[in-house]
Formats: sequence, C-alpha cells, structure tokens
Amino acid sequence: MVEKRETHAPCSGTRAVHAGEERGHWGQSLTVPIAQTSTYVFEDSRAVKAFVAGENRQIDYGRYGNPTQNVAECKLAELEGAEAGILFASGMSAVTTTLLGMLSSGQHAVIMDDCYRKTAQFCEMVLRKFRIETTFVHAGDYDSLEGAIRDETRVIISESPTNPHLNVIDLEKLVQIAKKHRVKTIIDSTFATPFNQRPLEFGVDLVIHSATKYLGGHNDLMAGVVLGNAPLIGAIRDYRGILGGVIDPHCAYLLIRGIKTFPLRMGRQNETALRLARFLEQHERVKRVYYPGLECHPHHDVAQAQMRGFGGLVSFDLDADEAGTLSFIDRLQIPRIGASLGGVESLVSHPASISYYELAREDRLAIGIADELVRYAVGIEDAEDIIFDIGRALDEG
Repeated sequence: MVEKRETHAPCSGTRAVHAGEERGHWGQSLTVPIAQTSTYVFEDSRAVKAFVAGENRQIDYGRYGNPTQNVAECKLAELEGAEAGILFASGMSAVTTTLLGMLSSGQHAVIMDDCYRKTAQFCEMVLRKFRIETTFVHAGDYDSLEGAIRDETRVIISESPTNPHLNVIDLEKLVQIAKKHRVKTIIDSTFATPFNQRPLEFGVDLVIHSATKYLGGHNDLMAGVVLGNAPLIGAIRDYRGILGGVIDPHCAYLLIRGIKTFPLRMGRQNETALRLARFLEQHERVKRVYYPGLECHPHHDVAQAQMRGFGGLVSFDLDADEAGTLSFIDRLQIPRIGASLGGVESLVSHPASISYYELAREDRLAIGIADELVRYAVGIEDAEDIIFDIGRALDEG
C-alpha cells in the first residue's frame, strides 16, 4: 500500500527556478529559448479566423507578447502569489501605463510623499495635463491618508519600503481604509521584493516591481512588472499594447536567468544589510540610520510583522556637512557611485546630488533629503569586507 503524502507547496527557491517553465523546451533545451522575433505567422486563413475569434492563444505581433516574456511573467506571478503578471520595458513604464489605465480625466489619486521622485513627477507633470489630480500624504499618517480621499478618488499609491527612508506601510491598515472607500491600492514593492513581502496576501490590488533591481539582480537589464488578479492585469495588458512599453525577448531571457538565483542573492543581501545597519547605528560619526530591521526605526514593528526580511538597502545621515559626506563617499573602495540598487555589485549614492538635484535645497529638506544623507545598496560581496570598507572611510574623515 502506497503511503499517502500531504500536499506540499514549493518554496520560493524552487519556484524561482522552475515556475512558468514546462519540461521539454524547443530542441530539448534546458534553458528557456529566446524567441527573437517581432512577427508571428499563421498556418492558413482559417488559423487567422480562429485567432480573431479567440479560439487559440497564438501571438500575432511582438508588441502583444512573446513566448520568452510569457515564461518570465508566469515565474514572477508565482513568486508574488498573483493570478497574472505583465512585463514592461522598465519600472517606470509599468507605473505610468498602470496609472493611465486606471485613471480618467476628473478623477483623483492619493500618493505617499516619500516615493520615487519620477513617480511623483509623473503625477505632478503628466497626470495633471489630463485633469487627474493627486494628493501627497506623509507615509504612515493614516488619518491624513483617509482624509485625503474624495468621492472622485480611484487609487492609493505607495511604495513599501519607501525610497530612500525605508518607511514601511501597514498594509492591513491601508487595505482597510481603501476597502471602506472602495478605492484600489497599488504597492511598489521593489525594495521589499516577493522574497520579503507579498502585498497581495494583505488584500492589495496590484503590486509593481522595477525588475531592473533585485529580480534581475545583475545591473544588466531594464524591466518592470505589474502583478495582481487576472481581469485587472488583462485590462492593463490592453493599454500596454497601445502605449507600446513592451520588453524585448533577450531582456526577458536575462530576467529569467536572474530570477533563478534571486532568493539566494536576496537572503545574502538581507543579512549583510542588517549587519551593516547595526554597525552604522553604533558608529559615532553616524547621526541616524534608516533601516526597518533596526528597533529604532519608527516602522520596525510593522516591518517585523509583515516582512520576512528587511531588504538590501541602508540609508543613513552622517555627522557631517555636504562636503564631508561627498568626501566619505569618495573614500569608499568597494561600492561604485550609482543611482540604482539590487544588483550583485554594491552601489552608493548621495540622493541630494543625484536624485533630487532639480529641487531647491529648502524643498529637498522639507521631504527629508538632507545634505548628509547617504544611500547604500549592498551587493553580494562579503559583509566583513563591506563593513571594514565603510568603517575605514568613516574613521579617515
């Protein structure tokens, strides 16, 4: 008699390797082939009619899909626990297409003030042209959030954790407010990744990632993804076909390759970032550390309750002026200076100089972008080497 085994759901590492892939790729290839084509042909006129009638799932043109891209979308949906996902040429393309698809003239959105600068600019500069208004509220202020909702509000947008102060949104509170007012919720979960947090499990409607970052993981591709229930993703897919922000097949292949090692990298980056944050917290030349894994972070309890790990990015204020901060960055030997994050190489940036340079100083300070703020995105180098390098740069100042 065969012993009956309980069902077992694959863990994140197994899903990252195998999800979305069927056994027996073309030519018995182990890896997913790159379908490098812009056009798909039909066997005969009857096949065309069947396609138009929706009787088969054939792709007719590259702007509407690609077999390599489809595998990547299925893999990401599995990791996030979503019914469906749709890939874009960049994270910003994912954000802009989603908002244009969900909002109409005369409607309104609420967005957290501690968000990616380009997302804020899109709301202020582009949506306004279509008479779509946005209200910015402070991340974590749920009374102000609810107070900002109007009859014409259709969506609440936030990152969690946010950039660059790593504020963590209480997803249960967010969803409770949104459902009360019948408003959709969008979470940009790029900094958390599906390894650390899955917002859909809390009732969030859509999750967005810049797959350029941790999911790709090697600083060699640009991609964005939106994940959620199938009907909502299907509607956004129609807008992608119109707006044209499609990912190319080779980029989709690189993303698939990156996802296979994503859980390993993310576990390492979580561990290193927490060690780095604890080191910086104790250093006399550091005024403040922004990392949700630290007990001193204002949203630590929320992060601990809803996150598996706290991410690979640490922001901190030096006890220095702008010149001293830039000098510290220049003394670092391991990280390169760059505005991105999430790859195998560590990167460091000075947000006031590279991300918020367009703002007047008083406007930067009003949203917490101080002259002494440093953003450090850890790679997969050894934690001991990263901490030694930072310690030396601090002590030499």
